[in-house]
Amino acid sequence: MLVVIEGLVGKGLLLLAPAKKQTNKTVLIGGKRCEIHDGIVRVLVLHDEVTDSPPDPESTLQEIRQKKLPVDIFTFLQKPSEPLPKFPYHLEKDNLAVLEISTWTNWFRRQVHPNTRTNIRKAAKKGLVVRIEPFGDHITAGLVEVFNEAPIRRGRRYPYYGWDAEMVNRTWAIQLDQSSWVVAYYRESFVGFIKLIVGEGTARTSGTVAKEAHRDKCPMNALLSECVRLCASMGIRLLVYGKFTYGRKGETSLTEFKKHNGFKKLEVPRYYIPLTMRGRIGLRLGLHHSLIDVIPGPVQRTLLKLRSRWYEAQKPVLATLDKQAGQEKVASPLPGEGVTLWNAPPK
Repeated sequence: MLVVIEGLVGKGLLLLAPAKKQTNKTVLIGGKRCEIHDGIVRVLVLHDEVTDSPPDPESTLQEIRQKKLPVDIFTFLQKPSEPLPKFPYHLEKDNLAVLEISTWTNWFRRQVHPNTRTNIRKAAKKGLVVRIEPFGDHITAGLVEVFNEAPIRRGRRYPYYGWDAEMVNRTWAIQLDQSSWVVAYYRESFVGFIKLIVGEGTARTSGTVAKEAHRDKCPMNALLSECVRLCASMGIRLLVYGKFTYGRKGETSLTEFKKHNGFKKLEVPRYYIPLTMRGRIGLRLGLHHSLIDVIPGPVQRTLLKLRSRWYEAQKPVLATLDKQAGQEKVASPLPGEGVTLWNAPPK
């Protein structure tokens, strides 16, 4: 018997329609959370690809086959600390935004843009305080405040808008044994956070959200600064901040922010292993890719601008609808809590 956790993942559409929710299943493989992404081909992917890259993919494949998971392709990233291909599977180039860390002083003096140094000093002068804290009710309350500040962020509908404390805990109170919470406060008011997830020699950011109302205090610069300080003290040499570029969009304002904070583009192998005939055919036809990987960059950028304008015009309406529907949203439960059981078919 295999435990399968039903969850909702918010997806902002590339086109002009309001955001939809795609239901994914989460399974445990080798004690690690993996997600089954439905589509023409069903793809199994690690929940945390950066810190949980499988050291022995063959053992992972054996467990997947033994459990008879309803998937067509298994995909995983190679460790960012080992960027050269080492496995004999179908691979494609992927990318990460990676910061190499020696000391905080070296990062501050030599790796960041002068404007970033100014912003970090500005945050301190304006009274912003950044602390490392354990997850608790105060962080839950702070996340609820941040998530519900605005229905639109970065030109798209924000999937966490309307969430309450219970939903936040179900989704964010995971991997606590691997995580440090880096939290920014202004006069003891919760401003923003980064959930730093730590693996072997590598850490990655999660969340990276701050209140727009405190943007003048440069909270994200201050939070990243503290993450670098923490990584240096722990001997973590690589910090990953998502991807450097997404799909064919090219560089964006977020890319520029990462560059100013010392992050660089690192190409890493992404492996795709077909598990069924449908998976083999889908891999040949490129059906394992999403729209963002297929639509030309100029077209994507035009559509994204139109989407951003549409959402800005609809802000008052969306705020009302999301507040009304907030209690109806469902967050992914923790392993062993409110789960749906899926039985493997008999041999």
